Amino acid sequence: MDHLTDILTAISHPTRRAIIGQLANGPARFLDIAKPFDTALNAVTKHLKLLERAGLIERRKQGREVFISFRAEPLREVAEWMNEYEHFWNERLDQFEGYFKERNREEKDSK
Repeated sequence: MDHLTDILTAISHPTRRAIIGQLANGPARFLDIAKPFDTALNAVTKHLKLLERAGLIERRKQGREVFISFRAEPLREVAEWMNEYEHFWNERLDQFEGYFKERNREEKDSK
């Protein structure tokens, strides 16, 4: 899979989005991340692996503890990809609007 697919896959699940939301407030330990979820620790580990593969989180060891941090940079790649389509659709909608304005003008002129 390409990197954009990894990122979109990672943010497609509500649990992973909730983890990102948690980590947006600052780094946290694994058990602190897992605490709000009514799921097995193994499931949280799998979610974290997907987020890490997408580059959305990073682990940092500090003494005996591992802290997990959010990395927002990959979301810029998604925003850039979406921005291309925003330009596409804005252009098409402008053309659509122009068509109807011209049609209304022609209807008024023919009356």
